Amino acid sequence: RNIVTKKEKTMPIGNTLEAKMRYRINKSKLSAFVAADFYDLSDGDQVGRILRKMVKEQFLIKLGQGVFAKTKISTITGKRILETDFITTAKQALKKLKIKIYPSRAERDYNDGRSTQIPTGLRIAVNKRVARTISYNGRTISYEQANI
Repeated sequence: RNIVTKKEKTMPIGNTLEAKMRYRINKSKLSAFVAADFYDLSDGDQVGRILRKMVKEQFLIKLGQGVFAKTKISTITGKRILETDFITTAKQALKKLKIKIYPSRAERDYNDGRSTQIPTGLRIAVNKRVARTISYNGRTISYEQANI
């Protein structure tokens, strides 16, 4: 038996790890996921294999080591793209990694009226050192230390 969802045409009903992971991804309001989100379902090796399979099927997009995002089909090109914009997805992923984010210096300057240059959003202020690279389609997030 199959049930129809809005994300995928069919999703198998069953107790397979893949079905459980797809169900959790489809039900989530967030678009970013880290591999650790699924470790309560099974061990890291099996979770990794399923995530690789989902990336290969273009159900998810890999943004970095252990960081994944939901996809949707673009109405313009018909190709798979991120469900939400890249900046929002990257911030969601950092929050899932328990990294606090703050407005960058450029965002603060713009909001306070000290600058008229609109920030790109690709620079995120964080509370601690981040060694993880998050990138998509040639765009990479860079980090700055938050002065809070």
